[in-house]
Amino acid sequence: MYKGYILKHNFPTLGLVSAFVDNVQQLLFAVVDTENDVAANEQQLLPLITSQLQQLLISSRVHAEQVPGLVHIFNRQINTVRQQLLQDAEFIFRYDPAADCLEEVILTYPGFYAIAVYRVANILYKQQVAILPRMMSEIAHSKTGIDINAGANIGCPFFIDHGTGIVIGETTEIGNNVKIYQGVTLGAIMVHKEDAAKKRHPTILNDVVIYSGSTILGGNTVIGSHSIIGGNTWLTSSVPSNSIVYHTAQTVVKDRNSINEPINFII
Repeated sequence: MYKGYILKHNFPTLGLVSAFVDNVQQLLFAVVDTENDVAANEQQLLPLITSQLQQLLISSRVHAEQVPGLVHIFNRQINTVRQQLLQDAEFIFRYDPAADCLEEVILTYPGFYAIAVYRVANILYKQQVAILPRMMSEIAHSKTGIDINAGANIGCPFFIDHGTGIVIGETTEIGNNVKIYQGVTLGAIMVHKEDAAKKRHPTILNDVVIYSGSTILGGNTVIGSHSIIGGNTWLTSSVPSNSIVYHTAQTVVKDRNSINEPINFII
């Protein structure tokens, strides 16, 4: 008879983590009519979020005596995260002509959602909480296709457009006013377990734009400020500030009537 693998520790359940993430999102950006409703929303949600976080921390193998201090740090920093996210949303709205209003960005943009979950998870990651930040990141990953490790160090404001297929590794450093498009990978050149404590992912300085499909690898790779990285570019070495980096490819257009030989495509 098959016996399933049994976890040897008490870990958070995905359902509880997902509920916690949803409640934090509602706390950060409540859909209400008046300022009084905002205050009432906070009064209702803060005790619930505090209780959920306490339960999740204990399930994440945090010693009971450490839990109150971690909850205090989280509650103290959540307002800072809200201000950062407002800057992120305004940055996205300013540069995306498809956005009709700030509320549209906050409520519907997958890139903004992934950034929001990252910024909340990063609070716990910096306090060396195990497992829980990664579970939060994977909830955002499953919903958006955007994989931001909670350990990445991302400045503010930050812009993700479309977003599907983006990967941002654990030791990535990203400056302020950076824009990233779909399919971008900020990863490691090689993956070895013994390199876990090393910087494995690139550094992106301020005011950089990275277009879709680009791959930038390596802990020593630095993209200088005010640079533009064109689509489908592969980089494993640094580029200076104010650079334009792009991949050239030839696209051929011919009249079909002038081609006699068959063109067979096998997919």
